[in-house]
Amino acid sequence: MGRRERHQRVGWRAVRGPANAILLGTMDVTTAPDREAGGGRTEDARGSAAGFAGDPNVGLAGLVRDAWERRAELECGDPEASELLEQVGDLLDRGNVRVASWDARAGGEAEVQIWLKQAILLMFKVFPAVRMQAGALEAFDRIRLKSDFGAIGVRAVPGAVARWGSYVGPGSVLMPSFVNIGAYVGAGSMVDTWATVGSCAQVGERVHLAGGVGIGGVLEPPQAAPVMIGDDVFVGSRSMITQGARVGEGSVLGEGTLLNPSIPVIDAETGEELGRGEIPAWSVALQGQRRSRFGGGDFHLPCVLVVRKLEPDERHDKTALESILREHGLVT
Repeated sequence: MGRRERHQRVGWRAVRGPANAILLGTMDVTTAPDREAGGGRTEDARGSAAGFAGDPNVGLAGLVRDAWERRAELECGDPEASELLEQVGDLLDRGNVRVASWDARAGGEAEVQIWLKQAILLMFKVFPAVRMQAGALEAFDRIRLKSDFGAIGVRAVPGAVARWGSYVGPGSVLMPSFVNIGAYVGAGSMVDTWATVGSCAQVGERVHLAGGVGIGGVLEPPQAAPVMIGDDVFVGSRSMITQGARVGEGSVLGEGTLLNPSIPVIDAETGEELGRGEIPAWSVALQGQRRSRFGGGDFHLPCVLVVRKLEPDERHDKTALESILREHGLVT
């Protein structure tokens, strides 16, 4: 085909969910010229992909690992690699597999499925960039958008964007927000206005990410654990949870809380450092500062203060929680 463009129209139909109909219109998809794409892929590519490694007995994870080992040889548009990665992306999109898992009640280390992160990284090498357009909105990217929100029981307000290969559980609500590939958002959760869920971040069920919350993504290196948020967590507005930090089940974070693996988490009653980058389950936590001495003087560095412990499985009473936060000069 040389430099000719291959043009395909993909219908985005109106999808009626539990509450509202979301009209997505018609999206135009145009592949980049063949000299860049090296071929193309179809939207409904399926199959066993066993031939990619030449051994039908090798599992999907083994195929991905094989592709990763010879990634330098792969070219954009490789048909067999594209078919394999389509299968992996569909599994992530449906929530059949997860990049990482963690015991959000007991804490400890997260278990990372490295091959899934390797597959996502390969997608950015193998999938051709395409032009995507819905009305006046246009994008040019290698990863298409998630679709059929109504069919999966998700309410997506206009302006909400979730990439294919992310999972959003039924009963969830996406306000104008962004959910990246590899991310997992559990059932019944709320991703509020301008909140972002980064690539491979894992968010539990019945979680509320308030306005402007940033849940960081950790895609590289593949063995690194992403951010993990347990079930029944509330994260206050403009909080930032990044670099593989973890928030235990049932916890409440006041607005503006910063958490990463270098930030200490401190028991406000005893002054004991409980760890770094991990908030224990059923904690009410606020942003704080701790004085540290350097050669140039004393400086106040961020910390997280655990000001209250909730009873396990205690349902969040919003009035009671606001009262606790107001005691410390914060509201949700």
